[in-house]
Amino acid sequence: MKTHSISIVGIGYVGLCTAIAFASRGFKVLASDIDKNKVALINKGKAPIHEPNINEQLQKVVKNKHLKCILNRQEAVLNTDITFITVGTPSKPDGSINIQYIKKAAEEIGEALSKKDTYHLVVVKSTVVPGTSEKIVKPTLEKHSRKHCGKDFGLCVNPEFLREGSALQDTLHPDRVIIGEYDKKSGVTLQALYRDFYGEKTPPIIRTNPPTAELTKYSSNAFLATKISFMNTIANVCEKIPSVDVTTIAKGMGLDRRIGQLFLNAGLGYGGSCFPKDVKALIAYSKNLGCNPELLQAVENVNETQPYKAIQLCKSFLGNLEGKKIAILGLAFKPDTDDMREAKSIPIINQLLKEGAKITAYDPAAIPNAKSIFKNKIRYVSSSVECLREADCCILITEWEEFKRLKPENFISRMRNPIVIDGRRIYDPREFSRKLKYVAIGLGSKQIQIEPDEGVWINPALAVNVIVEDKGMLLLVKRRFEPFKGLWSLPGGYVEYGETVENAAKREIKEECSLDIEPSRIVGIYSNPNRHPWKHVIAVCYAAHVVGGEIKAGSQEENAKFFKINNIPNRLAFDHAKMIRDYTNR
Repeated sequence: MKTHSISIVGIGYVGLCTAIAFASRGFKVLASDIDKNKVALINKGKAPIHEPNINEQLQKVVKNKHLKCILNRQEAVLNTDITFITVGTPSKPDGSINIQYIKKAAEEIGEALSKKDTYHLVVVKSTVVPGTSEKIVKPTLEKHSRKHCGKDFGLCVNPEFLREGSALQDTLHPDRVIIGEYDKKSGVTLQALYRDFYGEKTPPIIRTNPPTAELTKYSSNAFLATKISFMNTIANVCEKIPSVDVTTIAKGMGLDRRIGQLFLNAGLGYGGSCFPKDVKALIAYSKNLGCNPELLQAVENVNETQPYKAIQLCKSFLGNLEGKKIAILGLAFKPDTDDMREAKSIPIINQLLKEGAKITAYDPAAIPNAKSIFKNKIRYVSSSVECLREADCCILITEWEEFKRLKPENFISRMRNPIVIDGRRIYDPREFSRKLKYVAIGLGSKQIQIEPDEGVWINPALAVNVIVEDKGMLLLVKRRFEPFKGLWSLPGGYVEYGETVENAAKREIKEECSLDIEPSRIVGIYSNPNRHPWKHVIAVCYAAHVVGGEIKAGSQEENAKFFKINNIPNRLAFDHAKMIRDYTNR
């Protein structure tokens, strides 16, 4: 028989889904939050977050009075016997968590406990680093209640493992329940609650101590983030190998029971309120302990650079993005949510704007949140069809179901240049590449049918990406030519992920010229870890062509040329279109 009454402190994603789940199974729930508008909205049966079926479930539990939302936290605690703390723990600039909301909640709960004569269990469901519950929450509760933990009230850590977009379902049907108990009575009380809640379908319950439970949460999220960054690294390798597709590799790996199929989808990186924040927090926490979390730092580095793959692919077709109209399909960090926190659309759009592109964007749910970020810098539309109209390129960022239903004809009939960059691998590359220009994360080059843009591919001069000064001369280091459909491509230099631009330049000089050059002698580098260097490369090529008669020396492999400094035009990276016209008219 359900005898527990529950209070929830903090009504964000976790708090609201926890409240609705308990209320939907007959428990009396008092939810509290400091936001007056949010409280009023919930009491009207309207969810302040976007989540499938959440409004229908909320309306039911509000109507049958199993759930009520109030502003007074002490009132919520005084009228219940178990309180869940579900307030936010946002990141500080150094990546560590901000626990001010946790401390405030503990103070108010402690003050309420000072007025109670009966036993009360406090459950920390917020994501906190190991030691927070015992070193911060417990003494704060004891100070403000003037009572003793373990005797007068209980304390448990009970981390959540919810996915935005399916958070309510994950609350109702979890894989496991982790209970970090301060004392045995606390653990027994919380376990009894969950046995009442889940009944015969109670998932495995692990009872441990608070810091172990706290670290289990971080370890789970960090591991999932690692799987994503690992597959994105493999995807980047796949793109260099003709006819290799990362989706097939992921399928083959996923059939291994030791690996599993989940979180092996390559794309533009992870986002949201959990993975980025939790990886940063675990890195900061580890460093404070004197540990060097190299793997976690690599996971974060891969995730920060991965979104710029979309920019690279876009520029491989269009070259200069100035004035180009780019269609963005998807703004939220994942489908079935309106959450823009750490969404990969943000760095992609910001870089496109920096390059001078004109952005038209559509998302089924996240446009209101996107407007608070981008303001009027981009154009928002109400459908994917309108988003594609007259676009020079389309970048798919979020894998909403309605985008999966789009066919090549939808892009061909509406876009000025039917170019699709599939950032989430939702389209069949064979079908799309037969009918339009299509590239995708983790897809080997021979499966991509590219028709070169004449404004980018026409130059047969030297391909240069490093300039070194040496005794009044300039050393121009080039990459080798590769034929492509009867034209000469300009592969340009490249910067490997995790490599500095300076070290990349030094490496390329060594590879191409067998010369050891210190970075201090490099006076020009036409490469960037976030975008293709082709525009700048061609500009240097043109400068080399102009002074071609002044060649003084070359390496044995003839991959290096020296030119007099005075004969090199001062403005190397000038307007691309003008340079091409000048070059072709010579």
